[in-house]
Amino acid sequence: MRSCVVLLFASLLTLCEAQGTIVTPVFVLKGRDLLLKLHADPPEGVSYVDWKINKTVDLVRFKPSGEATVLHNVTGGFEFGENKFSVILKNVQEVDSGVYSAEAATDTGGKLVSEYKVTVQGPVSPVKLTVDRVDSSSSESCDLHVTCRTHNSNISSTFRCVDRVCNQEGGERSEVTTSGASLQVYLLNNVIICNHNNQVHRTQDLIPAEQLCYPDPPPPPGWVITTWILTFIVVVLIVWLCIDRKRLISKSK
Repeated sequence: MRSCVVLLFASLLTLCEAQGTIVTPVFVLKGRDLLLKLHADPPEGVSYVDWKINKTVDLVRFKPSGEATVLHNVTGGFEFGENKFSVILKNVQEVDSGVYSAEAATDTGGKLVSEYKVTVQGPVSPVKLTVDRVDSSSSESCDLHVTCRTHNSNISSTFRCVDRVCNQEGGERSEVTTSGASLQVYLLNNVIICNHNNQVHRTQDLIPAEQLCYPDPPPPPGWVITTWILTFIVVVLIVWLCIDRKRLISKSK
């Protein structure tokens, strides 16, 4: 029974691929270039290969020789790579998002040979991790209340540290911002991390939790250091005088 299910799934997958219904998702950072190439070789006797967007607008037509004619441009224009029938979208912008497909035309009809669902995303905004409050009940434990902020969202969370081991109350916190990015605050190796990312870009801010709960002792004030130095000099002088006096007494004898 299990082998029949596997064979059925494989058959359906092959059928979908043959009909060109499997779409490759692609995420690209705004301003970058994007290479689109064929998933399979065009069939024998191909008359031309067309690249389209959203299956309605013809963008580029390739002759069987590989010579390209631009029918409708995109924002940044096209370049043509070394791979035959491939196109490079230059300086992509959000308006260039859509489904790009390549269709090979023959005497018997058309065949879909590639399909990409392209999503162009801009960089996410910077984040700031701030400590709202530190509650310390003893020298061994404390609670840290922090907020992870970006320009249009924020998340607050509490971390408890006991004997230099910190944990996040309620576990990792995250939410989806209005721009569709992910805003997270979590703990990794006693470091609090504020993370803002989408599929193509990320910004971070972090704070070591241990340093907030168990800060290093402050350096001694200047007068203490001066006193130590003067004491050391006096001790050295006394020792030197004692040694010199013994030397003189030995000579007088």
